[in-house]
This record gives sequence, structure tokens and C-alpha cells, in this order.
Amino acid sequence: VNTRKHPLGIPPPSENDWPKDEEDFFLLDPDRERDALPQPFRMISKLVMQVFESAMEIIESREMLREAQKLKVQPKKCFPTAEFQVTERANCLAVSGKYVFVGLSEGLSAFNTCDFKDVCAWDAAKTEICAIHALDLGNECHVLLAVDEMGLVWLFCFHKESFLLVKILNEVEDISQRSTCVEQVLSRGGDYAGILLQGNTKAWLEIYQLPKDSWLTEMEKNAGAAEGLAYSERRSSCLSKVGTFLLQELPVSAIQGDVELDLPVLLLTVRPPKPITGTSFKGPLDALEEVDDDSMLGLGYNHLIKDSQWELQEAIFCSTYREYLEAEGVTKEEIPRHATFHFLLPSRILMGPEMEVQPDIPVGIGVHWDGNHNFCLYLLNHSLKEKADSDLIPDVVWPCAAPIACSAVSSCSRYLALAGEDATITIWDKHLGYPLSVTAILEERFIRSIHFL
Repeated sequence: VNTRKHPLGIPPPSENDWPKDEEDFFLLDPDRERDALPQPFRMISKLVMQVFESAMEIIESREMLREAQKLKVQPKKCFPTAEFQVTERANCLAVSGKYVFVGLSEGLSAFNTCDFKDVCAWDAAKTEICAIHALDLGNECHVLLAVDEMGLVWLFCFHKESFLLVKILNEVEDISQRSTCVEQVLSRGGDYAGILLQGNTKAWLEIYQLPKDSWLTEMEKNAGAAEGLAYSERRSSCLSKVGTFLLQELPVSAIQGDVELDLPVLLLTVRPPKPITGTSFKGPLDALEEVDDDSMLGLGYNHLIKDSQWELQEAIFCSTYREYLEAEGVTKEEIPRHATFHFLLPSRILMGPEMEVQPDIPVGIGVHWDGNHNFCLYLLNHSLKEKADSDLIPDVVWPCAAPIACSAVSSCSRYLALAGEDATITIWDKHLGYPLSVTAILEERFIRSIHFL
């Protein structure tokens, strides 16, 4: 009898028991075990399979993206329904009513949107028009602000398919004193026009009142006289030629050639705020006498900080943050040369208790200059004495924590959006005077423009 002295045990695994073929040997067909590729063909086959699998992954991802794009709302493609040809290079265009006004390399041209035909052209000055603003005044009358290549602002009145030059707003006799227009705005309804001008070393804003009521009255009188003249000429032509009727109309440009319209009135000249310097007051009473209303925040000029205190504070600041100032460089404060302005409808802030205003006519403007913390509001009913003052004082000052980068006003003029250079957008209710919302954008972002939808 053979008996085991020790219990039966399982021998430990060793490297001799490892499979010599591929790791996924158990997935291979047993019948094709002898058909396995030898090296290096087996390595080449593995590389080819990896390339094939990666290609399939790319194809699947692209198909998923294509299916996701199909689920999104596709934008509607719009194709032009008609076109009109211009004789020269077109620089800009503006739409007002049923007319399209195009600024050309030499003059202006007007097209009718009904038949897309050239209605009228103006090239008397042979100047290139670079920007146009147009507005419909009603009764087939339109007002245009056109800026040429030299920065001159041309004020036109378009009536009965004819251009009529009213005035060049920034024209001066001395060429060295000529200013350049960088921005022009027409108020809703065409009651006011604003232009931002830049000279050699300074900039300012001019607000004009447009006598549109007198323009419309003059145009109606002129149109009636032209119709009577055309009727008399047609009647004389019919009487002179028996059996024939010749319908002859006097050209509109010739009819309106002798029309003289009232010139716009300069209401305000707003200049940028001056840098704050040391006080010129001897005591607190002198500073308080300069403040008209203690309920309103000012621009910061009526203070009691002396020049020596400014210099001491600047020296302490420079010594504390010397390494940062040397790395970024120090820029000297300069007078700003660009501003953003809006025409504002009546509100509780701009309206006095005894003011009689119309709800659809602007009563003031809001202005902020680049790099400034204050949004200034000016009334449009200043007296002649205030208008002649070179440093016009704002009626309301809206201070902000950071310099204002851009601004927007809603169509009803009630809501004001101010975006600071710290990438913070604040929506204000001008009627109540408190913020409705404050939104902070991501860091290291700069807001260039905002709009109400």
C-alpha cells in the first residue's frame, strides 16, 4: 500500500508557466493558433489596429458634434432681394424713412427703398463723406449730419427728394483753429444734435437745438409755391399749344434753391473736467460759499486740501509702492479727449417742480469722459449767461467707484447702465436713484460697450 506522507499541494506559479503569445491569447480562435503572425509583423498589426481604433473614435466624436448641431436652432440665411448701383466708392450709409443715404467719395446720394433708384445726389463741395446720421422729421423731411474727411460736420435738410445745406457746424475762418468731429448724435425726434470736437490740445462737446418746426413750416410754404408755379406753367403750355397737353414740372432742386432755413442754436459747450489741484480757499467758509446746494455731490473742486498735502501724499504713495510703479511705469494725469454722451428724456432727477416739459422731447444730456469717475447730467434750458461760461457746471453728478469705461441709457431714459474699468456693470434707476443690479465680469477683462435690448 502506497500512502502519502504529506497532503497534496498546488505548486506555486513560475515564469515558465506564462504564455509566450499575446496577452489577449484567450480571445484568439483556437483553430488559428498556429496562424499567429511572427515578429515584427505582429507589432505592425497592433500599430495598424491602434490607428484604426483612434480613427473610429474621431469619426464618432465628429458624428456626435454633427448631431448636436442639428438639434440647435439654425440661423436663417438672408439673401439680397434687390441692389442699387453707386457711381463712386461708398463709405457709409444711413436709413431714414423710405430713403437710404449713402456717403460717397465725392458727396452724398439718396436712394428710394421702393424702387431702389437714385433719387438725388449732392456733390457741390467735392468732399468725401465718411459718416452719416439721418432722422425722419415727418412730412417727407429728413435731417442729416454728415462728417467729411477733414472732420467738418455738414447739416443737411432733405425734402421732396432734394438736399438743402443748412450749415457747417464747426467751420472756422482760421484753418489753424479748425476742430475735428469724432462723434455725432441726433436726439430722438430731431430736436437736438450733439457733436464731439477735438482740437490740437483739447476736446469739447457742443449741443445744438434744431429748429425743425420752422423747417417744416418753410418747406410746406415752399412746396405750395412750387405747386402753384408748376400749375401756372402747365396751364400756359396747354394754352399755347392747341390739342396738346404737356405735363412739365419744375425740378425740385431749382424750386428749393432759394429756400433759407433757420440756423441751429448752440445751447451748451461742455468741456472735460480739469485735474484736481490744491485748494485756493483760505478757510472752510470760503469753500462752503462756492457750494450752491449741499444736497448734491460735486466734482471735487471745492475742497480744503493744500498743494503741500497733495505732494506729501504722493511722495508717501510712491515710496510705498516703488517696485510696482517702476515695473508698470507712471503715467501723468492728462485732460481726457473723448467722451460718451446721451440725450435724456424727462425724469425726476432732471425735472424741477415748475418745469413744463413734453415726455418725448429730451430735457438734458448725460456725459462721461474717459478715465473719469463721474457721470454728469446737464439740463438743456441753461440761460445765455450760463451758456457763455467756459466751465459749465453740471446740474447732477453721478459718482462711481471706478473710472467709467462705457455707458448706455434705455429707450425710456429711466435706466442707466455704467460699466467701470474694474469690469463691473451697474444698472441704475434714475427716477428713484438707487442701483437695481451689480454684475462683476471675470478678472482681467475690459468692457468696451454695453447696450439695452
